[in-house]
Amino acid sequence: MINGTLLRNAMISGANNIAKHRNSIDELNIFPVPDGDTGTNMSMTMANASAELQKAEGGAVSEVARIAASGMLRGARGNSGVILSLLFRGFADGVKDMQTVNGSDLANALGLGVAAAYKAVMKPTEGTILTVSRVASEKAKAAAEIDDDALYVWTAVCDGAEEALAQTPEQLPVLKKAGVVDAGGKGLCCIFEGMMSVLRDNVIIQSESEEVAADLNSEDSFRSAAAEFDQDIRFTYCTEFIVSREKNARKDPEELRNFLQTIGDCVVVVADEDIIKTHVHTEEPDRVLEAALAYGQLLTVKIENMKEQHRKAKEANDAAKAKAEKKALKPVEPTEEVGFVAVAAGNGLKTLFTDLGCTHVVSGGQTMNPSTEDILEAVLATPGKTVLVLPNNKNITMAAEQVIPLVKDRKVMVLPTRTIPQGLSAMLAYDPDTSCEVNAVKMMEAAGNVETGTVTFAARDSEFGGHRIKEGDILGLVNGKLTFIEKDIVHTCSKLTRSMVNRSTAFITIIYGEDITEEQANDAYNRIKSKIGSDIEITLVNGGQPIHYFLISVE
Repeated sequence: MINGTLLRNAMISGANNIAKHRNSIDELNIFPVPDGDTGTNMSMTMANASAELQKAEGGAVSEVARIAASGMLRGARGNSGVILSLLFRGFADGVKDMQTVNGSDLANALGLGVAAAYKAVMKPTEGTILTVSRVASEKAKAAAEIDDDALYVWTAVCDGAEEALAQTPEQLPVLKKAGVVDAGGKGLCCIFEGMMSVLRDNVIIQSESEEVAADLNSEDSFRSAAAEFDQDIRFTYCTEFIVSREKNARKDPEELRNFLQTIGDCVVVVADEDIIKTHVHTEEPDRVLEAALAYGQLLTVKIENMKEQHRKAKEANDAAKAKAEKKALKPVEPTEEVGFVAVAAGNGLKTLFTDLGCTHVVSGGQTMNPSTEDILEAVLATPGKTVLVLPNNKNITMAAEQVIPLVKDRKVMVLPTRTIPQGLSAMLAYDPDTSCEVNAVKMMEAAGNVETGTVTFAARDSEFGGHRIKEGDILGLVNGKLTFIEKDIVHTCSKLTRSMVNRSTAFITIIYGEDITEEQANDAYNRIKSKIGSDIEITLVNGGQPIHYFLISVE
């Protein structure tokens, strides 16, 4: 049997173990641009749970699991951190009201965590942390039928996770080509192994102080190779929304799922007491939203034309080498109708979003994913009865969405903007005379009309998309898709911008970063202006953003 003290120590040991292996997990990243590293994000998520557990002395298993899950949810960074928090939140639900647990209890609780994680991911892909957790859970259940001993079952968990991790390259060709296993899956194995050290030997693995210090200054986002394989497009519109569950309209979400399966595929419907989160690929998004309204108010809506904006080779994700300085924000009463929170890095970009009406701009972005707690603090410090959150990076969206059920005194709507230019266009499209639900649609439509160009550098040697890339090469990406590999920053900016222009282009905004001089920025501006017709308006802005030499918005 496992008591609360043993589980507490095991969780702390798991956090320490992934902290020790953070760098090697980060190095499994196969995308060449400087992006978020999975080991860092998972480590920081676990560290938040560990910090909370170290304040406690044990108690019932249910209380320890609850504290750990709460700490992970609030500290979740990037998609990998959110998925990890969902695994342990489901685990906590499975051991509710239990003083101690045996092997069967462990297996059942882990199974609930896996189910919660799968439901939350819009399009689960095998060969990722999800697969590793699922196989570990299946092995646990099989072991529990043989022997109810907790150590015997947890041994099966660890063995099953390692077995599944070894198979990830066979499930995702991009991993096999790079000769690596899935980073998220590896991180989960490290956590399980750290827990095993306590359950088997009663030894808490100690983290190395240097690495822990580095963790506190770094960030990430889940770069599951999974997202790269959205290529089989049968339906045109990827439609996603969150609808609130009205007390007087408690319809069964299964009815919604069954209906959506008749008009589309890739249907995912996840519900709790307050919301229903839905994803579907369809030709009839109007019918999807009409059906959703029967359950309550739409909180967020995203509709993408997949045939025009097909899933990109992984957009430069996030993660971190320096945690942005964060001032403690004090909660305020919601006295205004609407407020805005955006995520951005760089003083120029923060000023832009503030000028457009954002009450708070959370420091973060590429390589610097803010935690759920960071976003929650900004939301509570915003005096809007409805607060619209713009993550401006697809690897921050999941962390932002975890804020919704944590806020009770105001409504939170997350608009899933994927880039800084999308966030700026969404803010410009806001109409104060229109409802938040209508604004959500209009703002995301505006974001969808923006093409985003990125000029950055190769953080590592890599072979990607048929190209051999050397560390330090200058990379040009359009909507996250690698387009050019060059040697000169200004030339890349000019070439990339010109490639994005078409007959319908009316506006170009060039946002230069902290590593670009004013002379370089003006040189890029003049080169582009000389090659593009005078009927296109071009604006040059000092964004001050790290990592990206230039961000280019084409509308």
